[in-house]
Amino acid sequence: MPEVVVRKTLTCVEEIFHEGGPIAQNPLRRAAMLAVIHNPFAGYYVEKIEDFMDDLKPLGLEMVRFLIVALGGDPQKIEGYGKGAIVGPAGEIEHGALWHVPGGYAMREVLGGAKAIVPSTKKVGGPGTRLDIPITHINASYVRSHFDAMEVGISDAPHADEIVLALVMTTGPRVHARVGGLKASEIKGQDGLR
Repeated sequence: MPEVVVRKTLTCVEEIFHEGGPIAQNPLRRAAMLAVIHNPFAGYYVEKIEDFMDDLKPLGLEMVRFLIVALGGDPQKIEGYGKGAIVGPAGEIEHGALWHVPGGYAMREVLGGAKAIVPSTKKVGGPGTRLDIPITHINASYVRSHFDAMEVGISDAPHADEIVLALVMTTGPRVHARVGGLKASEIKGQDGLR
């Protein structure tokens, strides 16, 4: 199996106090962690790639733990999440799909068995490519107040033979959420949807 070679990581944390309305008592915090790794499949077609997901699992767990620390250290405070990947031009979109299991399951595991599917996006692009990572509530995908996104990217990545892997977490709903729908306090927690 290929070795996971990390060139660099980037972590950023946003605190959102208001979006033009009243200042929130508890600002929304959103954090993203990105890891730039070598793409062992860049430049040629490889039929069997799924084993690389196992190799990525330790990196996923490490990134999740780092994000929780960046957001204050308490996993109970995390309410939203998402993931994504940017594949360098010598790779293919399927190489970004390798992040689904190690990124998603790592977040669900460390957060105590979160029930909702981790929303995801991926694309192929060169250095400086930006990606909007979708975010939903960790236990119920239909909680409208937590529908969000965070734009991520790195100015010098991905190189042609690299992949940028990204995880995003938030501490709550959009700062002025008020469009109705299922509330976090109404989650039944049976199927990851409601």
